[in-house]
Amino acid sequence: MRPAGKALSARAQGMMQALVFVLVLVAAGHCYGAEGQAVLTLPEGVKIATEDNRIVKMASRERDASYADTLIARSRYLPGVNASLSRTFLAYQPGAIFGAVSVPTAERNSLSYGVDVQQTLFDFGARSSRYGASETALDAARLNIGRVRNLVALDFVIAYFDFLETGRMEAVAQKEVERLVSHFNTAQDLYQEGVITKNDLLQAEVRLSDARQRLLTIQNLKTVNAARINNILSRPLRAEVRAVDVPAEPAAEPDMDKAWELAEKQRIELKTLDHDLKVLEFEEVAKRSEYFPRVFAEGGYTYTQNQFQLHEDNWALILGLNMNIFSGGRTKAEIAKIGYRKERLLEQKKKLVEDIRLDVERGYFDIKSARDRIGVTKGAISQAEENLRINKVRYQEGIGTSTDVLDAITLLTTAETNYYKAEYELRRARAGYMYAMGFDLVAEYK
Repeated sequence: MRPAGKALSARAQGMMQALVFVLVLVAAGHCYGAEGQAVLTLPEGVKIATEDNRIVKMASRERDASYADTLIARSRYLPGVNASLSRTFLAYQPGAIFGAVSVPTAERNSLSYGVDVQQTLFDFGARSSRYGASETALDAARLNIGRVRNLVALDFVIAYFDFLETGRMEAVAQKEVERLVSHFNTAQDLYQEGVITKNDLLQAEVRLSDARQRLLTIQNLKTVNAARINNILSRPLRAEVRAVDVPAEPAAEPDMDKAWELAEKQRIELKTLDHDLKVLEFEEVAKRSEYFPRVFAEGGYTYTQNQFQLHEDNWALILGLNMNIFSGGRTKAEIAKIGYRKERLLEQKKKLVEDIRLDVERGYFDIKSARDRIGVTKGAISQAEENLRINKVRYQEGIGTSTDVLDAITLLTTAETNYYKAEYELRRARAGYMYAMGFDLVAEYK
């Protein structure tokens, strides 16, 4: 008996291991699709979209280009160093005539080289203004990355909710088909028993065909929404998308006055315009400096091979002043051009403030409208279900008509459709409202 007991124990252990393996596979099946595609959650999708999206990468390259501009502007503070090397070959040896005597003054073939260093000492703020403008432009480019990342996050959130909504609409359409199939089977039985006419059966068949067409349309729309998500995530368009629904959490949004105040403080677009105005101010100072002289120092060493010269090499130090006396009115026109650009940016800022206020107001009322629609349609589903049940019983008992049952199915489908549309419209509106107020959507959807 002991060997049998040991065998039974080993068999039990083997069964337990197999059961654990099956549970692991089942768990993996819940986390991965048929092609090994992991289930996508909203926080994970927002994170991937804002890190791997091509638009964000392009904005990052603009920031890198702005950083290179700061290096170019900073180089003006450093001295310019030039070196030269040459070899001269002359057809005739240079010389001079003193009475009846000719004297050579240079060699026919000679070597020359030299080093020249020039440093601007004072230019009335031209260098500092250009460097300040490049630094401000770099800050604006960094802000633009945040703006683009937030816009991509909003685009993904909307696409994600659109995909979830079409999934719900697909389930509703599938239920409608199942209800119509059930009604068609009931009508077929009643027709064979001679209780109803052929017209009632045809009516049910036409409604069933129409519902199946709508189901196909919704499935195609779901495929398109999945492709939108893959496009935002920089994945193959036909990759499988398995999204986790987001529970509806009631949240208290700020009122419009508070939202306007937050938007004017937090919207990156307004901050970017302020940086652009500051850049123009720096450029104006740099351009006005052209009215004044530039003070520089220059030093160098030169060597010219010439045995007839007293010193073949020499050192030089020059303190100089360089000033443009007349440029045909170019500097004045360029300063005026900067002034016009500043005025345009100021008007653009006013227009942007108005547009942001409009976005905030639209988002506020979209949330209010969607929440009111949810309250109205939430109870309609249970009422429509009860109405369908009553009409099906009446139809089966020969009291009601086929039209009553079909209308009840349509009514229930409409109630479910309106409810789920309002539910996801509320979620999209809330995301748009947070974006309009300037909140970081990546942090909001963690």
